[in-house]
Amino acid sequence: MRTGRQCSRPTCIGGAVATLTYVYADSTAVLGPLAHLAEPHSYDLCSDHAERLTAPRGWEVVRLMPDFVEVGPSHDDLLALADAVREAGRPRHRVEAPPSPPLAEAGRRGHLRILRGDGS
Repeated sequence: MRTGRQCSRPTCIGGAVATLTYVYADSTAVLGPLAHLAEPHSYDLCSDHAERLTAPRGWEVVRLMPDFVEVGPSHDDLLALADAVREAGRPRHRVEAPPSPPLAEAGRRGHLRILRGDGS
């Protein structure tokens, strides 16, 4: 089952199973399990691209998981989804705000106002 996120590699339509993050200070590419949220400075990869990942010369690849397998939602994910659907289906009670008192405008014509200084 797909996670809803796709591989970040151009033209790849595979489902994301791993997240790649670069640690520039250590010249390290860290490949780990798919992050819960997509981050702008990390890359989601499908299992094919995660397995074939290589780093530039002088860089090290740290693999936090030996195998990257596409998995479906966990039991907790399904419970959270069911709770969200139940919450969305509950009727909502409208709370009416008390009516505002009418505003009186003095010295105004149309959309223009006349301002008078202390000296007039």
